[in-house]
Amino acid sequence: MTSLSRLIGLPLVALVLVCGVLGVQVASGGGTFEPLQPADPCAERAVTSRADGIDGLTERLVLLGIDGAACSLGVTREALTLELAQAGTRTDAEIDALREGLLAAVPRMKDDGSLPPASELVDEALDNADLNGLLETAIRAIPDSVVDAALKTDDVLTRAIDDLDLRALLANLDSRDDLDAQIQIAITQAVKDSLAARLRDLL
Repeated sequence: MTSLSRLIGLPLVALVLVCGVLGVQVASGGGTFEPLQPADPCAERAVTSRADGIDGLTERLVLLGIDGAACSLGVTREALTLELAQAGTRTDAEIDALREGLLAAVPRMKDDGSLPPASELVDEALDNADLNGLLETAIRAIPDSVVDAALKTDDVLTRAIDDLDLRALLANLDSRDDLDAQIQIAITQAVKDSLAARLRDLL
């Protein structure tokens, strides 16, 4: 084959290959383009966490809570996340919807069996608590059965959410890039503080 024939032949081969690929795509229904639709925040979905312990617990709580808030406000989860991540004052409706979404997530998690007993969270909460050594040792010595009889995980979560200043949290984000993670961090700390405080009351 001459150089001229080779120069002409290669583009023709490429054109045939491209047409073949396009033909397969069209035959498979790829001839129409439809953008992906955002998930309906009002539809129940399975939410899993990548972490363990209190971090995993609050990760699911935040994901379900923002879904609930978006459903209440009649917007997509993505639209609400973008709106909450904007600088500026949040509306009362947004704050109320977010709190109610988080609170509504607690019984959902209780019903699906994903709330661990409070005794499973004690060590992690105490690791971050500012307690003197004797008090911490005394609390760790409380039997799991006593902790679980006195403290319910759903109640601890509800109290932590009620006590959280969501308006201040959203107004003072360190970064606007990862809203979910920063809300989760705040709720995780609130849960640890709430649990530690209630454990002290058992003594």
